[in-house]
Order: sequence, then structure tokens, then C-alpha cells
Amino acid sequence: MAQKQPAGVVLVGLNGFGRQHLINIERLVALGKMRLLAGVDFNDPGPEVRGADTPVFTSLDEVADAGLRPDVVIVSTPINTHYDLALRALEFGADLYLEKPPTATLEQYTALLAAADAAGARVQVGFQSIGSHALDEIAEILSPADGSEGPIGTLRSVGASGNWIRTRSYYDRAPWAGHRVLNGVQVVDGVATNPLAHAVQTALHIAGAKAADDVAELATELHHAHRIEADDTTTIRLKTTAGVDVTCALTVCAVETNDPWITIYGTEGEAVLYYTRDELVITPNPDAPAAGRGGRTTFGRTNLLENLIDVRAGAADALLSPLASTGAFMRVLEAIRTADAPAQIRPEHVTFEGEGDDEHPVVPHIDQLIDRAVKGTTTFSSLGAPWAAPPASSGTLAVTPAGSALPVRIADLRTGKDISATNGPRPFLDRVRTLSGVVVTDQQPLDHTWHLGVSVALQDVDGCNFWGGRTFTRDAGRYVWRADHGRIRTVSESVIDDADEAGTCGQRLRARLEWVGHDGAALLAEDRQVRTRYVRDGGAAGWELDVDFSLTPAVDRPVSLGSPGSNGRAGGGYGGFFWRLPAIADADIFTADAAGEEAVHGTVSDWLAVTADFDSNDGHPLAGTSAEPEAGSGRGPATLVFVSADADPWFVRCAGYPGVGASLAWDAPVIAEPGVPVRRRVRTLVLDGRYDREEIERLLAAAPARTAGSAASPATAASTR
Repeated sequence: MAQKQPAGVVLVGLNGFGRQHLINIERLVALGKMRLLAGVDFNDPGPEVRGADTPVFTSLDEVADAGLRPDVVIVSTPINTHYDLALRALEFGADLYLEKPPTATLEQYTALLAAADAAGARVQVGFQSIGSHALDEIAEILSPADGSEGPIGTLRSVGASGNWIRTRSYYDRAPWAGHRVLNGVQVVDGVATNPLAHAVQTALHIAGAKAADDVAELATELHHAHRIEADDTTTIRLKTTAGVDVTCALTVCAVETNDPWITIYGTEGEAVLYYTRDELVITPNPDAPAAGRGGRTTFGRTNLLENLIDVRAGAADALLSPLASTGAFMRVLEAIRTADAPAQIRPEHVTFEGEGDDEHPVVPHIDQLIDRAVKGTTTFSSLGAPWAAPPASSGTLAVTPAGSALPVRIADLRTGKDISATNGPRPFLDRVRTLSGVVVTDQQPLDHTWHLGVSVALQDVDGCNFWGGRTFTRDAGRYVWRADHGRIRTVSESVIDDADEAGTCGQRLRARLEWVGHDGAALLAEDRQVRTRYVRDGGAAGWELDVDFSLTPAVDRPVSLGSPGSNGRAGGGYGGFFWRLPAIADADIFTADAAGEEAVHGTVSDWLAVTADFDSNDGHPLAGTSAEPEAGSGRGPATLVFVSADADPWFVRCAGYPGVGASLAWDAPVIAEPGVPVRRRVRTLVLDGRYDREEIERLLAAAPARTAGSAASPATAASTR
């Protein structure tokens, strides 16, 4: 029997990435797996590039007229040409290797998929990273063949991070580069659909999102700093039908180019895939009962063109990147294509480096924003990037100093609607600052993405987690990931000006909130009052934040309010009022009777002070960047004095991360009875500069607590414990 002839191949597109195909084809020809029949390009790169014996045509029609009948057609041309060329290639009866993305619209993709099925043709899409053998290892650690739990547990979410640089010459290299539409033709050349498309597709593949209907929810946020039409700095958030979150945060406006990576978050650890070098790093949770294997491994990769040739020859079972497995990616592309035009990042938020063709924009702090977006499954706008759309907000709070006609904005009212479900969505105060603009809060930090400025939250309300993150359970004796996250939503809210007897003006917020459990049923009703007022005593000038809240069962039965501490974690009784601080340096933490984190943590006292240098740009990259000219640097010395008449211990963290809370359920649950609210009140003095104990005691003595109208007396507070 005659030996089967190697597959005849036609390469459409001999320049650009086509030159990489020519190198690969030369390798496969040497292995006897294929023959290069011809090339197709309007611009012949010459015999030294495409080979002296390779005929070059300007169209596939010319290839047909020459009597050539390829077995495989490779399409390596601009995105907008893929669809028509692919259909023409199918008319040859050929299999197809199609560069990414497969088409420029979802409609074209659906039509091409049907045409390929009708022709019985194999179509491989050139997402080269899908050939990585690391993906087989990831599949094994997520679903071991023996049915056990792998080293990082069950898959929770996947993130794609991309920090690249693209210069002016990159977008000048072709008329279509950087366009969404060119002369009425769809191009869709954005950061997620072209340079970092492999990151998106790899993340989707790991999350199990392959077909178009594997995507349940999808949202994009598009920006650009380059002088282009398309997006170059983007976040994509989607949820698969299996409930896995996928977040992509990508830019080509970084300080420096780094290898992009995919983070796989499990219930018992995480893994990171550097897909350009096929390197996988597995990091199990050290506190897991049987921490699995970890370490760093570099894997091999199967070339996708070779895989197609091998499948044709019967030497491989299936295509690694078939057209049908790119439907979820095409859903992303379609969302980007049909979205509003990307927002231009304003010049004041961009710096330019390099000269001439090497010039490129840099978005300050973009690497830190990408890290936070991926880990927090969030967006640039939710993180407060000054060049992004405003986050979900209901307004601001302000105070008007004595003698001034102009109010000073001192906090943003965030609704929490844009917070990930596993981060305990809830209303919170964001970018709280001193009168001079020093930012004294952080939100969605890398160490605890569920820490949200100044908020009220609890980790255990009848078994429902309103705090976010992992849940500490008595049965496990540790923190575990559970599908138990609730959300706090605003039912009604009003803000009015609130003048005091001294003639200064603050504001009063009244809100009715509902605590909705993970099953969609309301557990608690909350009445919250927040007041701001200007404070001045001698040389001290600042303002006071007065937070007063009451929790009442929304069901006709008692509701248990608990914490990790009430569930057995010693010293972990956080919950209730909590203030997440940004990075602080040279911090002093003290009460009237104790000093230092360890000495103060868990004590009950009338007040607690934190005085420090608020180095906010390190803790939150945006604290010192604002569209408000008067905002200043966001950094500097400041003092916070927390005052409470309730008999709740203070929860204090500084060394690991900075935060202060008043613990509602320190080591035992508090039971909220129907019709009998559990009430708490914390007042906080927000002061520029550093204050010592003597100065604080004098200031507090001169400014006694006002009656807020719903504050619990110490006796009442104690009775609810």
C-alpha cells in the first residue's frame, strides 16, 4: 500500500505573525508531516523568508485557479478578514488553522461554526497557550482522577493578569491596529481581543467556560491611554454557568512588560500559571488539615498546528483548541465590540516614556490596580481609579468648618453594589480623609479584599457570612470557604445638613438597610444614622464621624449575631463596626490605660487612639490621586480617636494589617430578639497631625458626646451581650 503523502498546506498571511508560522512549517516539513504548497499575501516577503520554491498568490481564488488543493489552510491575517477567508478555505474541503480571535463578531463565529460542521472540517484556533501541558496538571489538581480533593481544593475563581507595554510603533504598524471599526468593517483590536487574548482564553479554559452558553454573566470596563480607538486597559468580569468567577485585568500601559499569568483560586489554596513559559506554581493553604503538594514546575507544550496535522493523520485523538471551545471567548469579544466606546484616560493620569516610535503611555499604579482587581474579582472603577467611571455611590459626606462658606468633602458613600458576592457586598464609607486630605481608609486591599473602608458587618448571622471571605467554623476549627455569603442592601437613605450650636455645619445620614442571606431571605433590618460635625478645640481642628446602628430580626424569631471569636477562634471576635486603615508607619496605638497592639487588643475602654504617618499611596495606590485639585497628596500624619460607651472590646490589628473595630460578639454570640434592637454607637475623631494621650484626653473632655437620638446607654449595651 502506498505511503500517505504529508498534508499539503497553504499559508494565508506571510508577514507579521505569518513569519512565525513559516518557521514552524519549516520544522514540520523537516519532520515529514507536511508540505508547503503555497503562500497567499499581497506583499511577498521574498524567497529568503518563504522559501525559494514556494509560489505566492494574492488570493485563495488564485490558489484554486492554479489547481492546488490544500489539505490544511492556515489563516494568519487581520481579525476582520478571518471570516471570509475561513469560509473560502472550507470550500477547498480543507481543514483550517485559524489565528485568534476566530472572527470579528459572534454572529460570524456562529455561522462559521455551522459551516465547519456542515463541511465536516476540523478547525483549530491559534490560542497557543491551550497546548500547554500545564493545563492537564491544573485539571488534575482540580479534579483528581481518584476522586480525592486536590492540593488547592475546589475551584472558586480564576483571574487573568496582564501588564504589558505597547509602543506607538505597535499601533502604527498597520492601518487596522488599534481600531474597533475601520471603514465600516469590524476590527475589534483591543487589549483583550488581540495582544492579551491568550490570557483571557486560558482563564476561560481553566474555568470550564468553552461554549458560548457556558457564560452566565458578563460585564466589561474599557479604557485607553494610547491615542487609539480601541481599549488598552480593561477589566472583564464574568460568571460561568457552573458558578465560577473569572476576572481579567489587562493593560498595555504598564511601567514594564511582565509575563502574564493566570491565578487559580481554590477553596484550599491557589495556583499560578505563567502561560508564556508554561510554568505552574502551586501554593496550598498551610492551615488545611492535609495540605497538598506544592511547588514550581515547568511543562512542555504541544504545537497546535502539529496537533491538527496529527489528528488528521490519526496520530492524536482530538484538537486541543477546536473552534467549538472558543465560544465563551467570542462572548467576551462580542461584549467588548458592542460596548460603549472605551473611555479616554485623561492626560493628568498618564505619563509618557520613550521617544518617537518607542513612545508609550504609562498609567501610574496600574500594576497594583490589576493585582487588586483580580484578587478581589472587581473593576478599576470599584477600586476608585480616578480615570475610571465613578464607583457605585450614593453621594458624599462633608463638614463646613467654622468661618468657612465652603464644605469639605470628607467621605464617599458607597452602595457596595459593585462588590463581589464573596466579599460581603454592603454600604460603606470610602476615601475617608482629614480636613487637609489625608486618606485614612482603604478598601478591597490585597490582604483582605472584603475589608471595605468604614462599615458594619458580621461574619456569622445565623450561619450566614456578611463579612466576606472565608468563614471560621467551630466544627472545622479554622477558616473555610463556604457558599454562605450574604449582602446588605440599602432600602432607603437620606442626607441632610446638620448645623450645630456653634454655627458649624455637618451632615446627617439616615438609612434603612436589609441584611439578605445567601438564600435570598432577609435576616436583619438595620437602622443606621451617621453624623459628621466640625471639631475645634484651641489649636486642634478636625471632624467627628458618629456611627449609630441598630439591628432587629427581619424574621419572627431570635437571630444569633456571632463572630470567629464566638465560634472558637481566640482573639478573633471582630464584627460590628470596623474601620480598615491604609498602610501606616511609625504607629502608636493606645487607650487611657494601655499602649501597643497586643496590650490594647481585646480590652474595653472608653476610647482608643491610632496616631501614625498615613503612607496611603503604599497601602492603597489611589489614595493620593484624585480628580479633586484640593485633595492634596493623600498622605501625612493623622490621628483617629475611636470613642464608645458600649461594653465591647476593641479589635486591633497593626503588624499584619491595619484596622480597628468594636467587637459586638467578642467571644459569645449576641441574640437579637424580635422587636428588641441590638444597638451600638462609635464616634471617631479624625484629626490632622499626631496627638499624644494627654492631648486626646483634653480634647475629649472639652467635647463630650452628643446625644444621637438612638444610642444605647452603657447599661443597655451591656445587657445585650
